[in-house]
Amino acid sequence: MRRYKHVADVQKLMWEPEHIRNIGIVAHVDHGKTTLTDSLVAASGIISFELAGDQLFTDFLDIEQQRGITVQTSAVSLSHTFDGQEYLINLLDTPGHVDFSGDVTRALRAIDGVVVVMDAVEGVMPQTETVLRQALSERVRPVLFINKVDRLISELKLTPEAMQARFVKLITKFNELIRRYAHPDVAEKWLVSVEAGSVAFGSAKEKWALSIPQMRKKNISFKDIFNAYQSGNQAELAKKSPVYEVILDMVIRHLPNPKEAQASRIPVIWKGDLNSELGRDMLSANPNGKICMVITDIVVDEQAGVISTGRVFSGTLEKGKTVRLVGLGQEARIQQVNVYMGPDRVMVDKVPAGNIAAIIGMKDAIVGETLIEAGIEGKGFEELRYISEPVVTVAVEPKNFQDLPKLVNELKKISREDPNVKVKINEETGEYLVSGMGEVHLEIVEYKLKQAGLEVKTSEPIVVYRETPTKRAGPVEGKSPNRHNRFMIVVEPLEPQVIKAIEEGKINDKQERKERANLLRELGWETHEARNIVTIIGPNVLVDATKGVQYMNEVEDYIIEAFKEVVEEGPIMREPMRGLKAMIVDASLHEDSVHRGPAQIIPAVRRPIQAAVLLAEPTLLEPLLKLEVRVPQEFMGGATKVIQGRRGKILSMEAEEDITIIKASLPVANSFGLAAELRSETEGRAIWATEFDRFEAAPKELQEQIIRETRKRKGLKPEPPKPEEFMEK
Repeated sequence: MRRYKHVADVQKLMWEPEHIRNIGIVAHVDHGKTTLTDSLVAASGIISFELAGDQLFTDFLDIEQQRGITVQTSAVSLSHTFDGQEYLINLLDTPGHVDFSGDVTRALRAIDGVVVVMDAVEGVMPQTETVLRQALSERVRPVLFINKVDRLISELKLTPEAMQARFVKLITKFNELIRRYAHPDVAEKWLVSVEAGSVAFGSAKEKWALSIPQMRKKNISFKDIFNAYQSGNQAELAKKSPVYEVILDMVIRHLPNPKEAQASRIPVIWKGDLNSELGRDMLSANPNGKICMVITDIVVDEQAGVISTGRVFSGTLEKGKTVRLVGLGQEARIQQVNVYMGPDRVMVDKVPAGNIAAIIGMKDAIVGETLIEAGIEGKGFEELRYISEPVVTVAVEPKNFQDLPKLVNELKKISREDPNVKVKINEETGEYLVSGMGEVHLEIVEYKLKQAGLEVKTSEPIVVYRETPTKRAGPVEGKSPNRHNRFMIVVEPLEPQVIKAIEEGKINDKQERKERANLLRELGWETHEARNIVTIIGPNVLVDATKGVQYMNEVEDYIIEAFKEVVEEGPIMREPMRGLKAMIVDASLHEDSVHRGPAQIIPAVRRPIQAAVLLAEPTLLEPLLKLEVRVPQEFMGGATKVIQGRRGKILSMEAEEDITIIKASLPVANSFGLAAELRSETEGRAIWATEFDRFEAAPKELQEQIIRETRKRKGLKPEPPKPEEFMEK
């Protein structure tokens, strides 16, 4: 392997798409992604081999080093020689903790292949399944690295035969997931196989790995590994068969180059015209075509401003070019082009299609935005779909009141860099509410505020509930304050299959009307309603079911604003709505536009929707986590006691050797402090993982208490309003 120190080496390789691989390292938390990345980085001469595995080069935030987890994706470009040919590998090291799964979603849009790292002892854990499912939905091809094989030898004392039997089991389970989640077109082709060399085994910490091609090339067998461990000669093994060589060879052999990948991925992740000039440029990763790039990461830097990182799908980025931000509908000039070498951002002249790059100059850009060369028509990419949503909230306030403006700026910056952090100001109480994926996610937000020099106080974690109607109600009449406009509104629960289609991105606000109407008709909607959707906000839909009402299109923006206000703060306790279908069944509007401004239309639509929701026997939905606990059989009782004591439901229990795997469902409200309790009840022997599962109706007996407590916290009267309070007298 030729080491490089200079970015010029990388720039040269950028123009040879056949010799580029854009890959990610993904895994469950603590399965060894960042340790593996260290060895790969060391192989390119960026850090020393001695420090690899300890330096955790891509965990360059202090908190990542302290906690030993990755909390944000980091990029690095490496070179690797394979069969006498030099290759450029753009690598993203992603977080494994479930609270940062949004980072994985964003990274997957930029890459074409993933190395899934799996702990040989723990096997397929919940987050292994989640990251694989995410990768396959983005049409990103996987290969498998079974890590921590040293534990099977030194801790579990397995024989070579028992070890191989274990590997077969792990690979079979992994392939089952590929069959389940991959598109039928590619599922069989993408299965991993030891014989084909798309599976490697090794120890990232001890820096060695093996695969069938490597065993043949270096004349090594499994027996040699055992002998190395028995004689304490692992260092020799790492010299003879280094982990970087095995993994990078496997990446080059089995993961696609940008041209191959884009031909298969673009039809899945881009809904534009594939026969247009831009479509053809992207399918072939044409560096001479028009620019098209997707932003997958944003960092707000005090000196440089907004740094937008993403994948270039066609054309060539260069300073001075003007691009259009499709979602925002505005133009901006590229002021600087960069590539990442771990924590260092290095300025370059140009970056062609098929690479990952960072640009400066897009001051209003957001994550997921599509950039297209100015003057060219083209659609944006499919929206990034997150597997979870923010369900835990804390109230944040500065210790010194004069720091309030700084706190507001920092929170805006954090939520811009991480779209999974939601910030909201409670006007009544003056609280700043920050919502995230879980406790750890919010701790990282607090850490970032402290890094910015802010001393803050945070409340105990609060759960974000959802409000939903359970039956049809209405029509309810709403009149504008001037009495010149009126709306008749009906609400009903949105069908579960429609909610599912919205959350999977099959039905959305940006779709062609005809395409969406056809999908809704297939899901049981009546034609007129299916054709006349006004807006979709989260899993909530507003329909214009009127016929022949004049001026409706002129007040549409105000109607949408009114609906948005209701779905963001439902009438029971001002929590977001979920599964609401509101229909305007009749309306009459004043002919003079002066009498139908926002101050008239918004309350005339908002109030009847609120009243109708309260008449529709609304209920509260609480977020539930999927919990998996692996525990030695003698501590099984302790683990089940903890789960059941927290309103958890045990779904299944299965034995695997002397370990019991408990799968359960647990309300987020009862999950705080779970780690400490599980540790104490199992003497620290339990391994567990959680991930967001679904929303489900909260138990009836708890709803009244939740409503009173939530309303009190928000500075509202403890009793929820009655429908009459929103209805015209």
